[in-house]
Amino acid sequence: MNPLAPARDRLLQPRIPPGLSVKIVGLGGVGGIVARYLAVFLAAQRAGSRLLLIDGDCFEPSNASRMLFGSGGNKAAVLQAELLPRVAESALTLLAIEEYVTPENLSRLVREDDIVLLAVDNHATRKLVSDFCGAQLRNVCLISGGNDGVADGPAGKFHRGTYGNVQIFLRRDGQDISPSLAQFHPEIAQPADRHPLERNCTELVTTVPQIVFTNLLVATSILGSFWLYLCDGLHYSEVAFDLADAIMRPVPLPRPAREGEAPAEP
Repeated sequence: MNPLAPARDRLLQPRIPPGLSVKIVGLGGVGGIVARYLAVFLAAQRAGSRLLLIDGDCFEPSNASRMLFGSGGNKAAVLQAELLPRVAESALTLLAIEEYVTPENLSRLVREDDIVLLAVDNHATRKLVSDFCGAQLRNVCLISGGNDGVADGPAGKFHRGTYGNVQIFLRRDGQDISPSLAQFHPEIAQPADRHPLERNCTELVTTVPQIVFTNLLVATSILGSFWLYLCDGLHYSEVAFDLADAIMRPVPLPRPAREGEAPAEP
């Protein structure tokens, strides 16, 4: 079997481990989509999984062009209320945590053997969660996705808002099985932005414009990576895409080691 293309050689069937716990951190333009479809998927598995929705932010009408919420209020609480009737007859436990992740609460919110889907809009939080998983947990799957938005970038580069990527950081038995979020991304290793709790009111309301269809592509890529992980068919550590160029491809980085393999050298 070619380990770089396992999906071509066998039927992919997700395996839901007993007591599966999935945490979605960030429930905005990307995370809100991920939460809705992941709840539907997990509810259909009849496996007694737990899905935790984590966000300290509130939905505002000004976000309606790129987020789907039925009412205002904390995003985690609003999503939980909207999704509970849909999954009420299933074995899925759906919880809302109305908090931002911080150094003080991460050990309470993210635990051993969790699958963490990180859909935040700042590198400071990405680094915080990645560093915690790498230093404090022996077994974890961290999947992080985002896009660059429409903005002027460094050195006069213009971001047209159609590019995005998803990274996968895996640890197994205390060993890194794929690169951390920061290892090949200096913008995460040394973030120029700040955690939401460190930003003032002006910074919080001045957001980078996003294209809703790029958000859909990011969410799809997060969910696809999650599904491949459950199928033991994840053959990339990062995937990048551009909506305008109609491309999606793995980034040439060390791939996640499969069960029984040693981690690949960078």
